[in-house]
Amino acid sequence: MATSFVDFAYNSGDNKPAALRARTTITSNHTALTINKSHTALTINKSNDKAYMDMKNRSENSKHYLLASDFDQTLSFNDSGIVLSELLGNSRFGEKVAGLSTINLVQQGGELAYLLLHDPEYRCVRKEHLIEVGKRIRLKQNIEGLSRFLEKGFDGYRFSFYVVSAAPEEVIQSALEGLIPLDHIFGTQFRYNQSTGEIDSIVRVPAGYGKVAVIDELHSNLQVSYDRIVYVGDGSSDVHVMLHVNRQEGFTVAVSEAKHIAQIAKRSVLSDDALSVLVPILEDIVGWDSVRIRSLFESQGFLIQEWDKVRTDWLTIRGIPNGPDSASTFVGTANA
Repeated sequence: MATSFVDFAYNSGDNKPAALRARTTITSNHTALTINKSHTALTINKSNDKAYMDMKNRSENSKHYLLASDFDQTLSFNDSGIVLSELLGNSRFGEKVAGLSTINLVQQGGELAYLLLHDPEYRCVRKEHLIEVGKRIRLKQNIEGLSRFLEKGFDGYRFSFYVVSAAPEEVIQSALEGLIPLDHIFGTQFRYNQSTGEIDSIVRVPAGYGKVAVIDELHSNLQVSYDRIVYVGDGSSDVHVMLHVNRQEGFTVAVSEAKHIAQIAKRSVLSDDALSVLVPILEDIVGWDSVRIRSLFESQGFLIQEWDKVRTDWLTIRGIPNGPDSASTFVGTANA
């Protein structure tokens, strides 16, 4: 596994930090970015008929991909359940999730939906609470920039960007308001009691295999082949869908160092900036080298300041039963 280090520094004249340090881990090649943001303005003037027709023709002749991303700790730094529990003054969310995971009662990632429907401490939650949670979610930098990059496309490749997550749909829509179209967000859906406002039932939970069902639905609706599906995720709830996408020769990206997910994904990227996801896509799908990637970022007001490459191996070492004492062997070697 190659590990890279990414620095994103902003020059936009706003209140963003002057430098933001992040780290990127990549399971097949390399990548470490430092991005300087001076401006982002991608506009399309449909009143210019010739430009609009050129864009339309490029769209018709381009290779269409679906890029689906998880939300919690993929596009954000927070877990929706933790933020909701803090809003309610409940400190036992982690304990409750661990208990459900131990008995395998629900699909991994669907624990919050179960608690909202069945746990007395969460039955007080109403739709307005979930909307407020979304407003409190801390998002990664440049999600809007990522969306614009994908919408514009690259060198004959275009991407439809969707969010598929087990987080409540109201939370995701509130957090990503103005950044991602509402019909591009698939989260856990509830039915509410019209009189009391409490949650009556669950319509759908995109957790575990539930994410596979959403990806299959998008595959059919968008008419994209499975080998043109990209999935980005971070945790155990993404294992099923990543295996499904990989089996169909699609492309998977992990944004977590967790072994169970990083070892499945074809590439991994750890960063505080959503734009980092573009690097493995541009390298492995579009086929660009680092020079073209740097030029693209600079043309849109971003500067890749650093691109370090480090290799990381996962090892487990244990002593052999009835064999030489491993500790003394290593000490002897070190002192030799």
